[in-house]
Amino acid sequence: MSTVTEQNKEIVKDFYDLIINKKDYEAAKKYVGARYKQHNPLVADRPEGLKAFIEFLKTNHPEARSEIKQIFADSDFVILHVHSLRAPNTRGRAIIEIFRLEDGKIDEHWDTIQEIPETSANNNSMF
Repeated sequence: MSTVTEQNKEIVKDFYDLIINKKDYEAAKKYVGARYKQHNPLVADRPEGLKAFIEFLKTNHPEARSEIKQIFADSDFVILHVHSLRAPNTRGRAIIEIFRLEDGKIDEHWDTIQEIPETSANNNSMF
């Protein structure tokens, strides 16, 4: 795998921990490109939109934590498979996060979120 791909994986892992687990925009902003295009309809574009989202988490979900279960990368695209808990002792959500980087900065973000149900039609884990 290319060095750039490996560097991009590390950038996204560090960034994700800072925004979701540590809720630290000031530390995370070094990873964000100036245009930061957001595809989640609940979050505004640009770094200011990310900052507002982190403030939302701090206020409404201060105990929110996420664990990266898998990470995939291909050049400037990095995909995370995440177990997200908004509150302790809950089943949480399975999230696929997609990031596109440009020149070592996160330039675009997409996500798909699925609640983890109480029961399943199969015995497979969502992770």
